[in-house]
Amino acid sequence: MIMMTSTPHIHRDDEGDKIGMWIFIFTELLLFGGLFICYSVYRYLHPDEFRLASMQLSISVGFLNTVVLLISSMTAAMSITAIKTKNKSFCILLLLATLLLAGFFMINKYFEWSGKISQGLYLGSPILHEASRGEILYFALYYAMTGLHALHIIIGMALIVYAVYMIFKDKLVHDDNVLLENVGLYWHLVDLIWIFLFPLFYLIH
Repeated sequence: MIMMTSTPHIHRDDEGDKIGMWIFIFTELLLFGGLFICYSVYRYLHPDEFRLASMQLSISVGFLNTVVLLISSMTAAMSITAIKTKNKSFCILLLLATLLLAGFFMINKYFEWSGKISQGLYLGSPILHEASRGEILYFALYYAMTGLHALHIIIGMALIVYAVYMIFKDKLVHDDNVLLENVGLYWHLVDLIWIFLFPLFYLIH
């Protein structure tokens, strides 16, 4: 007698996955919210020094990075619509465009950081050693907050690569796309954080 065995049904909890992602985003907002409060306090205590230090940054570079991230957020959102309409190839193309834009942001940030370091504007440098306390605090917060944001960009890029792999293998499809929606939420968080960082560090003056 042939024994028939049925494939076990894999339970999906899409709502639970979405709630978990929102909780994670909330904790990230708490983290950056604390840093924003810290920045605000020090800026209130050292307004002139912060304004003087911010003049060392290029508004055009910061604005370009802002535009790049806004476009990448749009392509990430469009990719979710594409997968829901069963347009697999277009979805992958949009995610690759998001990766390309993220890579451009990181390269631009690398050259910006390199330029500041070559000018001696880094913690412990002789130039900052002779600077005012407010200027030192400004650059300490600048490197800490933009560096943490860059780390989130790298994590987001890794998640997008994983999503592309899952789509290519048909493991992420039109009726099972919570993973891509969560990746999109994370990427929007990255974009939102930068929208706050840009005016705080680049537009003081």
